[in-house]
Amino acid sequence: MTRLSVVILTHNEEQHIARCLESVRGIADEIVVVDSFSTDKTRAICQKHRARFIRHKFEGHIEQKNFAMRQAKSPYILSLDADEALSPELRQSILDVKNNWTSDGYRMNRLTNYCGAWIRHCGWYPDTKLRLLDARKGRWSGTNPHDRFEMRDHDTRLGILNGDILHYSYNSISGHLKQVDYFTEISAKELHAKGNRATMFQILTSPVFRFLRDYFWKRGFLDGYYGLIICAISSQASFLKYAKLRELSRNS
Repeated sequence: MTRLSVVILTHNEEQHIARCLESVRGIADEIVVVDSFSTDKTRAICQKHRARFIRHKFEGHIEQKNFAMRQAKSPYILSLDADEALSPELRQSILDVKNNWTSDGYRMNRLTNYCGAWIRHCGWYPDTKLRLLDARKGRWSGTNPHDRFEMRDHDTRLGILNGDILHYSYNSISGHLKQVDYFTEISAKELHAKGNRATMFQILTSPVFRFLRDYFWKRGFLDGYYGLIICAISSQASFLKYAKLRELSRNS
């Protein structure tokens, strides 16, 4: 049977981390938690669940994930965020893979809970992620704060697992707005560092296109009130990202 290391990043995650750790009990041969100096009860909860707890300065989502992956004893990794957990069906799928690992990595769908409601549209589902992987086959890349695991070879074989990662995202609209402000700040700085610029056309049209795409084409209206809220905030996020990028360009 393949030995599996579950790798989790944390920062002040006392509200979520126990649920995440409970969900991997019985499938994890090792749990590695890399924490960016939490000030709440995150450490105590992780130690109670016998996770290996490592403190490391946060240098970016991608950088932190690559560091965390290197701390694992097994090259076979299940990467989770602290606010995620495995559905029973996905747990069984991963157990089956441990008994017969045949692909270079495995993708799985992520289902998000927003203010108590499960969101199945708005472009938020199935939100397929490559999270069960062989660390020797690639590394985390992308543009902060949005990471993805990138395979070194293009002819890799990827499987798809039944079941969902259950993502417990925001408890309130205000929490979502706060996170959007934080993430768009990071995105704008990353784009600016790569030499990108934002035009007035992008600032004006990108939020409109985003709302129309997510609410109508991605059928966000089927998620009711929270579908409308999510699509409106996603539109705002698009506007803020390009507005902040333009501000950085004008001030540099």
